[in-house]
Amino acid sequence: MNGIVPGPALLFCPADRPERYAKAADRADTVILDLEDAVAPAAKPSARAALAASDLSPDTTVVRLNAVGTPDFVADCDAVRRTAYRTVMLAKTESPDDVDAVRAALGDVDVIALCETARGVVNAVDIARADGVTALMWGAEDLVASLGGTSSRTSTGTYRAVALHARSQVLLAAGAAGRAAIDAVYVDIADLAGLAAEADDAAASGFAAKASIHPGQVAAIRAAFAPGADEVEHARALLAAAEHERGVFSYEGRMVDEPILRHARSVLDRARRS
Repeated sequence: MNGIVPGPALLFCPADRPERYAKAADRADTVILDLEDAVAPAAKPSARAALAASDLSPDTTVVRLNAVGTPDFVADCDAVRRTAYRTVMLAKTESPDDVDAVRAALGDVDVIALCETARGVVNAVDIARADGVTALMWGAEDLVASLGGTSSRTSTGTYRAVALHARSQVLLAAGAAGRAAIDAVYVDIADLAGLAAEADDAAASGFAAKASIHPGQVAAIRAAFAPGADEVEHARALLAAAEHERGVFSYEGRMVDEPILRHARSVLDRARRS
């Protein structure tokens, strides 16, 4: 598969707002034209018509579909078939069978599986291994709603334990299957400091990207995923020093072994991508 390498900054755009398509595509690394939660039920037919008439680059465009088993899913797939877009994000993915249903309807498309229910998170390992899946994403609010909860975060803005567990589960499942992982959106649009801290953690933990809901969030995400000059210089120096060592060695007073060298290579890889 040659699926879109997402990110680092993805931006959701309501599919019923075609006047925003080009701006969203210009502001972010990847635009997600959303046929699901961002669109009111009455506006979904017009959203599909706008999607079918659009002509953004397929290389940087994802379409979010409604969940398998809903009437909207069938209509969404019909709209996608009338476009050149070949990467879709499946809302509320709960099993490999859901991924199979997408590919049965759309052919050899690439699927970003959005694990945002209790069942989807529990089955994330199997979902990540399904044919056609190129990435996993998780979602906090739908997850908590699926459990009967009322909020994914505490009063201080940090994730509750169940949300942190889901975040880790999806990241590990994606990594084990060799897929990319996408971090959930940060819904407090005005809190750029909180977004930056969460994006920093996502990048350091191994997420390939983070999704956003407003163009103003893109810069903070990109900055978090782009290593600083000092970090890049340290990584290069460490790898250069390793060329003259055998096995474990000491560098600037710290033990260095193969996992530490892999961290350094990841820094340089992120620098190249950014």
